[in-house]
Amino acid sequence: MCKFDESGLWEHRDAWFSVYGTLLTTGKRFIEQSPAGYSAAELEALLHVQTKQALLHLYQQSLVDREKFDGVIVYLAREARDRQRQSVARRQMVAGEFERVSAGVLAHELKAAIILFFSLLDERQRRCFAGLESLKIGLGGDARIAHLLGVDPHTVAKGRRELLQRDIEAQGIRKRVGGRPAAEKNPANHHPHRRTAAR
Repeated sequence: MCKFDESGLWEHRDAWFSVYGTLLTTGKRFIEQSPAGYSAAELEALLHVQTKQALLHLYQQSLVDREKFDGVIVYLAREARDRQRQSVARRQMVAGEFERVSAGVLAHELKAAIILFFSLLDERQRRCFAGLESLKIGLGGDARIAHLLGVDPHTVAKGRRELLQRDIEAQGIRKRVGGRPAAEKNPANHHPHRRTAAR
């Protein structure tokens, strides 16, 4: 049975389906309903497929509009009133970035610290960390964190979903609790004459 989420998407065996039908129709609907439009990377993170060609087709057919914000092309609704609303919201988002940077650590120092910490984690931890940082940002977070950390936006989206579902860490804890302590599995720890060297 198909169980589409609130955005109209359904995942089945690593494949994604849309209640709106084709990628073109789905992309157009998502853009029209978005509060601040979508860049190609942002929409790809939401739809879990490549969208650049579809967006270009929609724009060439005058089904959506687009505008550049801080060097990034953002696709907006075609209807003038919706487009204006989205454009204002996107400019506020961009302005908000500069405000947050000036409030504390310099942007490049913060990014360097995030990248360094990310490099110390294993694969699952990296996915969860990327998802957490995306959640902090909100709209467009998947694409921005993916760009910062050099990972696929789909990986960030997966980590974000897993955190929201609260299944990764809980599952890991169950596996650890279910086993015996490592010390009990080591026969050397039970040798009657074995002593630990003093430090």
